[in-house]
Amino acid sequence: MTGAPHRNSAPLPTRFKLGRRLDKNFGEKERLATGKSRRLELLVKAQPHRIPMLVVIKLLHTAVWLFFAACIVAIPVAGAYRQFLWAAVLSGLVLVECAVLAVNHGRCPLTDLAGRHTQERIDNFDIYLPLWLARSNKAIFGTLFVVGELFVLSRWWMSRG
Repeated sequence: MTGAPHRNSAPLPTRFKLGRRLDKNFGEKERLATGKSRRLELLVKAQPHRIPMLVVIKLLHTAVWLFFAACIVAIPVAGAYRQFLWAAVLSGLVLVECAVLAVNHGRCPLTDLAGRHTQERIDNFDIYLPLWLARSNKAIFGTLFVVGELFVLSRWWMSRG
C-alpha cells in the first residue's frame, strides 16, 4: 500500500497559479475548447517568485555599509585595548574603501549598479538606510574615522614611553 493515499485523506493540491488549483481535474474546459491541455503550459509559467535585482543590490550595499561602519567603530575600540595591529588592519580596510570611492568620484560602485534598475535618485534609493543617515553618511563616518584614528595614534604614542 505504499504510494496510495489513505482512504480518508483528500488529495492535496500540488501547485497554485493565480489562485487556481492545478491537479488532474483542472483544465477540462480548456482542453475541450482548444483541443489541448493548458495544464503543462500553466505549470511552466508557474515559476517561483524571483527577488528583484534592485533589492539584491540594496541588501548587498547595506551589508557592505554595515561592515565598514563596524570597522570604523571598532578602530578606537581596538586602540583602547591596545590592539594596534587590529586597528591597523581595520584602518587599512577602510582606506581601501576610501580609495574605491575616490576612484569613482565619491560614489560607491553599487550606487551606479542600482541606478541601472530604477529611475529613483533619492539619497537612499540604493541602500536600506534612513534618509537622514544616507544624506550625512560620509560626514558622520568620515568624522568618526578621523577621530578614531587620532585616538589610536595617541594611545600608540603613549604606549611607546
